[in-house]
Amino acid sequence: MRSTGAARTIVWPGRSDPLGATWDGLGVNFALFSAHAEKVELCLFDSEGSREIERIALPECTDDVWHAYLPEARPGLLYGYRVHGPYDPSRGHRFNPNKLLLDPYAKALEGPLRWSDAHFGYRVGAVKEDLSFDRRDNARGMPKCRVIDPAFTWGLERRPRVPWTDMIIYEAHVRGQTLRHPDIAPGLRGTFTGLASQPMIDHLKALGVTAVELLPVHAFTDDRHLVERSLHNYWGYASICFFAPEPRYMTGRSTREFKNMVARLHDAGIEVILDVVYNHTGEGNHLGPTLSFRGIDNASYYQLHPHDKRFYLDHTGTGNTLDLSHPRVLQLVMDSLRHWVTDMHVDGFRFDLATTLAREAHGYDSGSGFLDAMRQDPVLAGVKLIAEPWDIGPGGYRVGQFPAGWSEWNDRYRDTVRRFWRGDEGMLPELAARLTGSADIFDNARRRPWASVNFVTSHDGFTLADLVSYNVKHNEANQEGNRDGHDANFSLNHGVEGPTDNPAVNAVRRRQARNMLATLLLSQGTPMLTAGDEMLRTQRGNNNAYCQDNEVSWLDWPGLGAEGAAMTRFVARLTRLRRDHSVLRRGRFLHGREMSEDGLKDITWINPQGVEKAAEQWRDGHARCLGLLLNGKAGRHLAADGTPDLDGVLLLIVNAGGDSADFILPSVPGGQTWRCLLDTGDEEGRPTAEPGPVLSATGQAVALPGRTCWLYQLIETDTAPAPGPVSGLGGPAHA
Repeated sequence: MRSTGAARTIVWPGRSDPLGATWDGLGVNFALFSAHAEKVELCLFDSEGSREIERIALPECTDDVWHAYLPEARPGLLYGYRVHGPYDPSRGHRFNPNKLLLDPYAKALEGPLRWSDAHFGYRVGAVKEDLSFDRRDNARGMPKCRVIDPAFTWGLERRPRVPWTDMIIYEAHVRGQTLRHPDIAPGLRGTFTGLASQPMIDHLKALGVTAVELLPVHAFTDDRHLVERSLHNYWGYASICFFAPEPRYMTGRSTREFKNMVARLHDAGIEVILDVVYNHTGEGNHLGPTLSFRGIDNASYYQLHPHDKRFYLDHTGTGNTLDLSHPRVLQLVMDSLRHWVTDMHVDGFRFDLATTLAREAHGYDSGSGFLDAMRQDPVLAGVKLIAEPWDIGPGGYRVGQFPAGWSEWNDRYRDTVRRFWRGDEGMLPELAARLTGSADIFDNARRRPWASVNFVTSHDGFTLADLVSYNVKHNEANQEGNRDGHDANFSLNHGVEGPTDNPAVNAVRRRQARNMLATLLLSQGTPMLTAGDEMLRTQRGNNNAYCQDNEVSWLDWPGLGAEGAAMTRFVARLTRLRRDHSVLRRGRFLHGREMSEDGLKDITWINPQGVEKAAEQWRDGHARCLGLLLNGKAGRHLAADGTPDLDGVLLLIVNAGGDSADFILPSVPGGQTWRCLLDTGDEEGRPTAEPGPVLSATGQAVALPGRTCWLYQLIETDTAPAPGPVSGLGGPAHA
């Protein structure tokens, strides 16, 4: 663009749609929504983003959208906005044209946010706080928006479209996943390109995962208070632009890098799911900075306190809440989602604090504008939708209450599995419900078992290694006096807090980790692994490492070691078992009402005596041992291609007690021998002759060691065994 003093840029009226900066091959259309602005200026910058070269007052405003068309503009142009209007916080208005603002629809950002008091619309330190007014220009320290050319040749790329029944999700952080990987070129580590490199694809394929769920990749801010303490917003839950990829995850300036990553992962049969944060922004509370939405139209974008619009409603714990009941804010979210699906080819989304998105004036509403818009949108109908079904507002816990078509993070599953293997009393009925897809929570509105996204760990909380190594959190590195993070971790250190050289303690820790992973991958529902658990990654007891962009959070590839490598092979064994046996991933809930031709029900709970568990036995709070018999030939289950989804008979036996338990392998129609497929007593899950024989006769008693999980398969024969078949279902109704 021309510098100041040269001929002025040609400006045409342009169009109010689409919003954002749109290159049409001839010029660029700019459109910005602001219902309360009095004037909007488009600011153009030099190629380095360091000098503002021109301001253009957008000449037209149509339906509250300010717009212009620059026929001379081209991709690569750097820009921002200054928006004029009243500065009256008590009425919800915080316009300040001294502040350069990011376009909410920007497709790319250039340059870092360099913190200073100039980024605040008020005078920091003033007695009147945010009721004061700051006249400093913040442009030098602001990122700039960049016009992009969206053209990209996808070639033969095809979406994997993995059926929900086959899903195994791997929650990962773009930067932390590869930053220490020795087989990835140093310049590519920690980037989208590094994540799609061959060593990483080989690892994901070997693990058997079908989708990577990436922690936020929308452009986000590092909170000022973190930067001042030499910390960073590592997780990225502080979005400031919902269309632009985070620049720190890119090797260069082109958003094509993200598309290349998606294409390579798709070629490997791996889907890409994005963790998205539409419930709040990185602008914080009333004392936060003015970076975008606050200065464009604060009263429209945010939920404000009804009695004093100076303050924000905060259902998120971050200081602000976006107002999706406003049609333009809802449009922003829907446009963003469609952009990531149509332009970037992602396969689904995990919605952070999804309850907030569905809040109307009276609270959470399963028929809210957002949920209704999602339900009818033709672009989003074919992608995977996962809710984090809670927030901190009134009535915010909504697990199992999202509409059909949604899957949900199931924290009941997480806590139950942790408590069962910790040895807590009275956990068998709860465990039975979780093993079978949590029908008590999700079997409504004709939903399927995959609606339950099962996990034992996630980015938020202890890693698997820390779950079996610490009794309490150790978040001192966050510099918040260890007050942050959850206290109810249901963890157990097995005798020593933290690292130890005691081989017996380390052996039982690894065994317990294998037990929880086996439970996860052998349960009905959608399993989610957390990156690094397959190699026993530790965060040194930190259960809230949101600000630790360092070795605490990064995967330690160089320190993998023999134990970590064995655990990786163990996980791969589990995913193969899940893939090879469709009875472990049924498409319908199992209630014991359907039988195969030989009279064996689809599911039967087995007690240590080898017979069906009686109703009164479920009330034994001291019981720690349970068998789950799954009959793949019962029911009207179909595979994704419509063919009968038939499988054999499997028996899962778990013993969370510290002592060995004698367990009689049940006699069932169709076979006389049980083959052991999995033994968590082995470092890689391999069945061994001792203590559990690879082959055992039906009706035979086996000694199941304490803290062990075994999986058996019935070897079918033409002759039924002499003992009568197992029949009936005596478990609790919810199981």
